[in-house]
Amino acid sequence: MDLTSYRGRRVLVTGITGFKGSWLCCVLQNLGAEVAGYALAPATKPALYDLLSLADSSNTTIADIRDLDTLQSAFKRFQPEVVLHLAAQPIVRDSYKDPVYTYETNVMGTVNVCECVRRSESVVSFLNVTTDKVYLNRENENLAYQEDDPLDGYDPYSNSKSCSELVTHSYAQSFLRKAGVAVSTARAGNVIGGGDFSNDRIMSDCVRSVAAEKPIIVRNPTSTRPYQHVLEPLLAYLMIAQKQTEDISYAGYYNVGPDECDCVDTGSLVDLFCSTWGGADWRIEADGGPHEASFLKLDNGKLKRTFGWSPCWHIDDAVYKTVEWTKAWLAGEDVRRVVDRQIDDYLKGF
Repeated sequence: MDLTSYRGRRVLVTGITGFKGSWLCCVLQNLGAEVAGYALAPATKPALYDLLSLADSSNTTIADIRDLDTLQSAFKRFQPEVVLHLAAQPIVRDSYKDPVYTYETNVMGTVNVCECVRRSESVVSFLNVTTDKVYLNRENENLAYQEDDPLDGYDPYSNSKSCSELVTHSYAQSFLRKAGVAVSTARAGNVIGGGDFSNDRIMSDCVRSVAAEKPIIVRNPTSTRPYQHVLEPLLAYLMIAQKQTEDISYAGYYNVGPDECDCVDTGSLVDLFCSTWGGADWRIEADGGPHEASFLKLDNGKLKRTFGWSPCWHIDDAVYKTVEWTKAWLAGEDVRRVVDRQIDDYLKGF
């Protein structure tokens, strides 16, 4: 896939200080785009955004996505052509602890971004990144969800992302398509990769445990998820945003997930991590936490049919790249060089 049209293009990324946002910023910079960001300060210490010194190389506004006036000012200053909306409260368990904040961020944050796109005279392509958890989950291990399946996330995080989808669809139909702005949503599966320091994510837990030379604690080893390396969805987002800019008929909603062979249970994923790392081990420690779906798979057929897309890296590649990055970071290497090398490796097969 040719992504050379991003060279010189003004791209605004909300949520740029997060794990996916930081990787996306690097990809866009390597493609020659002019990148601006809008996000809260990094939520973790360490944070990939800080390790990559992205505050020095991107034009980022540190502010809350719920603040419409500040967001509007950022749009006016930068005049983006492409908007990629990743800002969110992304943790299921945190959504149970603070559902109001989760809905304010994930729903009204999306309203604010859509409103700024509506008021903009520069935006031609808008992509809202949601989640594979937007669907009414029937807990069926043989069922892979398709784009026309009903939206009805269970927990506050998943449900707020379902609402974010509906907000985007309404703005697209009511305002944006009439103005010639191409709009899509992308529903991605669980991502892994180097530099994710978030809480309540299995690869982050693995990294913290091995760094501390402790056993990895696994809450639910039988939970099945569509795992993929972070570069898989990011390059798909850029592909969608570019193609819909060229032809608005590509605008729509897309599942961005791995093939079925890479939908694995948590125990198998941790086994793979331990064998790749060497010398790590894990144990089960149920904590009686809130409900989380046991089975979740995406049907990626629409993305394949529409764009001729297919995943480049399978789960063993994704885990290997995560381990490679983590060992380089722990050894004190320049992680931007590791990120750039992994991006180059991925683009060779994209």
